[in-house]
Amino acid sequence: MNCIFCDIVNGKSPCRKIYEDEVVIAIMDIEPFCDGHVLIIPKKHYTDMMELPANVLTHINEVAKLLTPKIMRMLDKVGMTVSYNYGEKQKVKHFHMHLLPNIDDDPTKTVQEVYEKLKEISE
Repeated sequence: MNCIFCDIVNGKSPCRKIYEDEVVIAIMDIEPFCDGHVLIIPKKHYTDMMELPANVLTHINEVAKLLTPKIMRMLDKVGMTVSYNYGEKQKVKHFHMHLLPNIDDDPTKTVQEVYEKLKEISE
């Protein structure tokens, strides 16, 4: 199986990590919809939400609750959209949650510029 998220989790592909624990990693999306677009990815490969155990989804939601106010404060955002895709809408077939601050705003900064502001979350 060739999975970019598994490669990221296993250190085989680079990423801009802002959070990690024993269950998930949170990284900057390389093709963001908006400034601060973050993905929360379980370390174990689950193709989609139908394979995802309830306890892992609960943990992902807890991480989203932890990261959301920090991202919003650090980027001076007023809203957050939290979502995940299923079926044809799911580009990478490894479950992941999107954190999308001020989703209606087009990106104005590079991913690296935003990462410079958010990387202290993991420090």
